Amino acid sequence: MATATKTTNWLVDMLTSTLGRKLIMALTGIFLILFLVVHLLGNLQLLKDDGGVAFNRYADFMGHNPLIQAISIGNFFFILLHIVTSIMLTVRNRAARPVQYAYTQEGKSSAWSSRNMMLLGTIVLIFLVVHLQAFWAKSKFGGLSETSLDGKSVHNLYDATQVAFAENWIVAIYVLSMIGLAFHLFHGFKSSFQTLGLNHKKYSPFIHHVGVAFAVFIPAAYASIPVLMFLKQESMSLFALVGCFVLALVFSMVIKPKQELKKSEGGAG
Repeated sequence: MATATKTTNWLVDMLTSTLGRKLIMALTGIFLILFLVVHLLGNLQLLKDDGGVAFNRYADFMGHNPLIQAISIGNFFFILLHIVTSIMLTVRNRAARPVQYAYTQEGKSSAWSSRNMMLLGTIVLIFLVVHLQAFWAKSKFGGLSETSLDGKSVHNLYDATQVAFAENWIVAIYVLSMIGLAFHLFHGFKSSFQTLGLNHKKYSPFIHHVGVAFAVFIPAAYASIPVLMFLKQESMSLFALVGCFVLALVFSMVIKPKQELKKSEGGAG
């Protein structure tokens, strides 16, 4: 009994320490990164020119498969845990340094994304709430039309998505939110592996480049879905907005981070 109590106390102390919370952030972050990939593969069904058959079949499967539903509950839990832990770490860090440095050299002390992770996370959280209310809540609690698929009646989530992405302001919100996600991923991807101890001059450059590619490609792929669906329905174009999106990512994630990578490589040795 005493041994079990000591083990429990050690585990609680470890998980509530700064290092333990950073570990929670890293593990939940990696899980959510994997979720982004799987979710994107499903959402890309929206771009098939089949009247929404593939996407509605995917949505119906995801909404009724018991295993997927269990994973979905776990996903919500990890999102909540990630948010709560990040808030606790931020509060603790600010309490430990109540007075900010009077002067910092931007680009030398840290990247912009690392200094603004709470802001970027808040943007992603607001987007997530709007996204869930617009689509997930309607699929669970009503508000969607029905369509016939494989001889049965299913929710026509494709139609609801098509209607939403016919609005240019909704598309703009999605694109801007994906820019926020991109910056959040750029710092989060690399820092997750560093927290797990994978930080060495031999493989840190590889992790860095994979992280940059992931942070650019995944949000860009997500943003392309509403943009392409909008362009398919409307004559006006969002190419200028997409161009700004691409230029911002290239400038902020490829050019400027090279200085930070050199600095981290020097420290890792």
